[in-house]
Amino acid sequence: MTSNIPADLIQIVMTTLTVGCMYALVAVGVALIYSATGVINFAQGEFVMLGGMTVASLYGQHDWPLAAAIAVALAVALLYSAVLMILTTAFAARMSLIGVLIITIGASIATQGVAAWVWDSDTHRFAPFSGDEPFRILDATITPQALWIIGIGGVSIVLLLWFIRSTMMGKAMRACALDRAAATMVGIPVRWTILMSFVLSGVLCAVGGIVTTPLTTIDANGGMLLAIKGFSAAMLGGMGNIGGALLGALLIAFVETLAVTFSSSAFKELPTFTIIILVLLFMPRGLLGRRGETGLHHEDLTQR
Repeated sequence: MTSNIPADLIQIVMTTLTVGCMYALVAVGVALIYSATGVINFAQGEFVMLGGMTVASLYGQHDWPLAAAIAVALAVALLYSAVLMILTTAFAARMSLIGVLIITIGASIATQGVAAWVWDSDTHRFAPFSGDEPFRILDATITPQALWIIGIGGVSIVLLLWFIRSTMMGKAMRACALDRAAATMVGIPVRWTILMSFVLSGVLCAVGGIVTTPLTTIDANGGMLLAIKGFSAAMLGGMGNIGGALLGALLIAFVETLAVTFSSSAFKELPTFTIIILVLLFMPRGLLGRRGETGLHHEDLTQR
């Protein structure tokens, strides 16, 4: 009997990269907001849902040009990110960490309800960017949309890392993440920097929703599970560490791919929740998490 190990390996790698890029866009968004505010945003997955549903409606159902539909989807994500920023920072100064977490969960539930009212609760998708005819490498099957997900997801994260490391605004975001009080003293507009972290996070996730919807479909209630996956990946890598979030996303995607390949899709979600429990018990700072104080820094969120 001819061995299919090379084909299985290619399939596992491609699936891991495809799913990992999707999780990474959400996880990096979680890490970005946490590093700037100390807030864990459980409404993060709603950016993915809004991006996918908007393009599916405008482009898939109403025959808008794809570029115009994508522009509207990104604008919706930008507006939603600003609303979330206002909600979290307005209440952070006089509420506990648990209270702010509940606000983000409530925002997620409210967004799902509005999305179901605007559209419906059914699953939606639109045509893949380059057709849906798969091609084969050895005996592994790869769809063109999977390559779009890997390519656009990878480029988006690389551009984000470049922005944070090489631009003045990115350096201001890093300064605020390290010490917001000191950043304020040297004239950095902390509130605008926090808004930028929310905007970048929302746009990243909306891009993820746009490129994955042709492959996986989307519905009004799909955001919360993605937020949990992103949170799990960010925690595994080290909360607030963007490189760690990327690593955590790929590790979770790899474990899920192995579970589906060698057992059953019924166990697909089990590794995520197992990883959350194990990390909380044995590595609360994650693989690459920095040492230092964690939680909300209430006094800094409302400055400037």
